Amino acid sequence: MVGNFIGDFVKGSQLRHYSKGIQYGIQLHRSIDSFTDNHPVVLQSKVRLRPKFRHYAPVIVDVFYDHFLAKDWKHFSDVPLKTYTNKFYGMMKSYFNEIPQPVIHMLTFMERDDWLFNYQFVEGIDRALTGMSKRTTFDSKMEEASDALRKDYEEFSEEFHQFFPELKAHVRNFSL
Repeated sequence: MVGNFIGDFVKGSQLRHYSKGIQYGIQLHRSIDSFTDNHPVVLQSKVRLRPKFRHYAPVIVDVFYDHFLAKDWKHFSDVPLKTYTNKFYGMMKSYFNEIPQPVIHMLTFMERDDWLFNYQFVEGIDRALTGMSKRTTFDSKMEEASDALRKDYEEFSEEFHQFFPELKAHVRNFSL
């Protein structure tokens, strides 16, 4: 879980500085990213967003899919979402001495505003994307992305629910 979460923050040979378990999580994260980036259903979601959001479309789709995962969590786990998110934040705190500083900085805000739990609400997605838009170098228009989610909600939902079982199968079959 820790490696998977910090995967975007660990570059190249930095991988070797982590335990085998965290290395496995980082490599799983990279495999998930590759699988997702090349999946035809995810591409449909990106294409719908690309005219307005350009190269930020993949980031927005990731957040939209997080919304559907959180919203429909009870279909994917017997552990209540709030219990899971609290466990996640606690676990990540226990690794603060091992994880990159930017992750710690982000986690502070994530836990304070309980991003993972609030992703189930469109308002939570709106807050997350608006926050991201403030940190982008270029005009991302991500602060307007929740309008796109509302407009094509059923299409994004169908695409997520088509994609997610395939992603789960990919993760089950992952090995180094």
